[in-house]
Amino acid sequence: MCSGQQHRHEHEHKNKQILCPQCDLVVSVPQLAQGTKATCPRCHTVLIARWRQPFYQPVALAISALFMLLMASQFTFVSMEVAGIANNVTLMQIPTVMFSENYVELGAFFLLFVQIVPAFCMVAILLLCTPIQLPRKLQIWLSRILFQLKSWCMAEIFLAGILVSFVKLMAYGDIGLGLSFLPYVLYCLFQIRAFQCLDRHTLWEKLEPRPSYPDIESGKSGLKQGVRLCRSCTAILPADQYECSRCEVKGHARRPKSLQWTVSLLITSFILYIPANLLPIMVTESLGNNIYSTIMAGVILLWEDGSYPVAMVIFIASIMVPSLKMVAIAWLCWDAHKSNGKRDPARMHFLYEVVEYVGRWSMIDVFVIAVLASLVRMGRLMSIYPDFGVVLFAVVVVLTMFSAMMFDPRLTWDKCTAEDDKPMIKEPKGD
Repeated sequence: MCSGQQHRHEHEHKNKQILCPQCDLVVSVPQLAQGTKATCPRCHTVLIARWRQPFYQPVALAISALFMLLMASQFTFVSMEVAGIANNVTLMQIPTVMFSENYVELGAFFLLFVQIVPAFCMVAILLLCTPIQLPRKLQIWLSRILFQLKSWCMAEIFLAGILVSFVKLMAYGDIGLGLSFLPYVLYCLFQIRAFQCLDRHTLWEKLEPRPSYPDIESGKSGLKQGVRLCRSCTAILPADQYECSRCEVKGHARRPKSLQWTVSLLITSFILYIPANLLPIMVTESLGNNIYSTIMAGVILLWEDGSYPVAMVIFIASIMVPSLKMVAIAWLCWDAHKSNGKRDPARMHFLYEVVEYVGRWSMIDVFVIAVLASLVRMGRLMSIYPDFGVVLFAVVVVLTMFSAMMFDPRLTWDKCTAEDDKPMIKEPKGD
């Protein structure tokens, strides 16, 4: 081994160099003690965490989550009684009702985001973190898709939607919790914790050591040093290398046509957002009379009934968040395209992180409608049906999520002045 390579490997033994996925800064991370994590000194993104049980802990949580999901699927989830007429539903009956009423899109959203994707992620964690011998291509595929699906796991959002549904329904009848409710709450908690305890770097190192990379200097942008990050396995690659030698994912130093894709999806979501707010999202049939409700009408009704906290939750999640998210994404695109470097990129990055996190919570109103339409089936006495507006609104939420995902946050930092590139070594933090 030549002296340069030997020096680099000795340096790696002491300090691992990591390329920040959010701001493209090369960060030198020292050996972490158990229970600590390292964050980027520029954008404060968590780069790597060293858990005390990096594989046993996620496996135990994933097994617990799947067991609780199995228990939650066996019994009554919620029940309702109005004027002596009772009805109850299980978790599996909610999408079934949507399909039977020809609202296939709404049933598919629920089935995919609340049931299939979260369960698949827990199974993937089990397969990847246990000593089970899998074909290499299957391991790579599972590892690539696992973290991409994390944002689409919406079990906890559905749980919040159930609580909102209870407040809406208490004015009409008696609401009861079935035996499946507590296991489902535990399932949501275990699922969230399993993702928190799974570190991407540690998982990929278990599967295959990361490839060697060119000599780079910590504290400077990777792009300025001719290297790029593999967005899947976090390997550091030469900027002109199209395919990662570890995970076989094809990529570029920056996401191609990121701003164009982001703006296109944003414009489409804005166009659909207008009819989504004007068209009814729900029809309430009571004693032969049909009452059509839009999103804003539902908020006003809750406010007039005195359910102020719930009205505020629905207003923020369904009106404010989508609107402000569209404005924020447009601002990020304008800033990345027009900025001359004389602004605060940290503030714009914080805006991006907020947009990426809160956008999925707009689905809460979609899940509220799904619960109401499945549970309130009392014939002509009272029945609730979804309407076309809720499908459009769900599509808007999905499009804005895709829009935020297509935006490359590193573009915000690319126009920083050269003075910002200073050598940095980030000390670990305790969890």
